[in-house]
Amino acid sequence: MSTKADWIWYDGEIVPYDQATTHVLSHTLHYGLGAFEGIRAYTQPDGSAGIWCLEEHMERFHDTLKMLDIQIDFSEEQVLEACHEVLRRNEMTEAYLRPLAFMGEGALGLGVRSNPTHVVVAAWKWGAYLGDEAIKNGVNVKVSTFTRHHPNAAMQRAKVVGHYVNSIMARYEANADGYDEAIMLDHHGFVAEGTGENVFVVKGNKVKTPPVANILPGITRKSIIEILTHEGYEVEETWFGRDAFYVADEAFMVGTAAEVTPIHSVDRKVVGKGKPGPLTKKAQELYGAAVRGNLPYMQRHISKTT
Repeated sequence: MSTKADWIWYDGEIVPYDQATTHVLSHTLHYGLGAFEGIRAYTQPDGSAGIWCLEEHMERFHDTLKMLDIQIDFSEEQVLEACHEVLRRNEMTEAYLRPLAFMGEGALGLGVRSNPTHVVVAAWKWGAYLGDEAIKNGVNVKVSTFTRHHPNAAMQRAKVVGHYVNSIMARYEANADGYDEAIMLDHHGFVAEGTGENVFVVKGNKVKTPPVANILPGITRKSIIEILTHEGYEVEETWFGRDAFYVADEAFMVGTAAEVTPIHSVDRKVVGKGKPGPLTKKAQELYGAAVRGNLPYMQRHISKTT
């Protein structure tokens, strides 16, 4: 997967990809204080680009900035428009978008506040995050030895650059042990989320997902809850342990990058019948229709690039 594109929005200007650079002494590179989002655009029935849940992503982006006490020179509306502009300039109707706010060079040290803050929006082509085979047949995951951040140690509702070291270590461990992905537990031992995805388990007619307390409030998670509820499924936001996966009929992961990815096994214990179940397939089908403008009751979440 290459992030190469022709143009990037950088501090209010569209610049060539190779000119969107920063200094090695940028504060965020050393300490991880920065905010970002992952957003997808999909080709709509009329051939235009439609950005999924752009307003929701922009709200979370600016909420993260508030929680980090980072000031930027651009409004929520300006960054939102930058997402559309990047798609237009790169002539993309389907892409992954990455807004990022980071502290630049000037001084180093944990108490620094005077460095300039930069904002960029990049876009690139990105297929299935965990691979096409994962979307079709599911992923094999393990419960990580790495615990998700304690809510009082890191702001779980914020999408912070430095938070993802925790996820990276869990993902590295899982891959080294022969798994596709990891599930992380919280400080109480309850299921939190994947390294970059929210999780759902299905047992009988009930769907469960961890509450927004020890996890990132995923935009895709919220969309899936809305879709399943509209279709008549009961979705419960509740605490549960790893054993819920062992006895589940189905399980799946969701995220902007991962979309809806079935879980084939957890800790080498096959989930359900070992293949994507009917509810998982339904979630994949409906979410795919929604983001491409083919699910009428979800069309309000699409921001079209004209």
